[in-house]
Amino acid sequence: METSFFDSNIFSYGLLPVLIFLARVCDVSLGTLRIIFVSKGKKYIAPFLGFFEVLIWIIAVSRIMQNLDNYINYIAYAAGFASGNFVGMIIEERLAMGIQMIRVFTGEKGLDLIKSLNCNGYGATSIEAHGAKEKIHIIYTIIHRNEIADVLKIINSYNPRAFYTIEDVKSAKEGIFHPRRRKNVIPFSNILRDWRKGK
Repeated sequence: METSFFDSNIFSYGLLPVLIFLARVCDVSLGTLRIIFVSKGKKYIAPFLGFFEVLIWIIAVSRIMQNLDNYINYIAYAAGFASGNFVGMIIEERLAMGIQMIRVFTGEKGLDLIKSLNCNGYGATSIEAHGAKEKIHIIYTIIHRNEIADVLKIINSYNPRAFYTIEDVKSAKEGIFHPRRRKNVIPFSNILRDWRKGK
């Protein structure tokens, strides 16, 4: 009896595990991004990603359930899950989404650092405080995540020994932000933004 290609060993033990691996990479990557968008308050994008995440997952699982005696599929499924987490984090780093706060503790040239940040288009607020040994300046600046490298370069140029922390900020209103336009890294984000404004 002649068997079809989808019933052959080449498909079952070769192509099918690869497809399951790739499907798992896609759905876990989407899941990682969905969680990130939820944490950033992107309530219109997260459900869109969640739909395709679950759709791909159902397809992958259904193929495994149809071939329960094929243990290679289990390995491909697990490997795809691990790889998907890694790929999702790489994509998130490339997108560099969100707003972050840099808090700088410096006892040297604090006012000069503020002026330099202001001259480069970054808002900065400072307060005087007492450290363990001397008076220090605590400087706060809120920036887009893709501007961190530029701001850290300014900080290190004034005081390479300055202590600083970086924290995520869910949202910010008003304030002084760098005038440079950010790249539209999310497909259809402008459409979604315009739609929300029209509501």
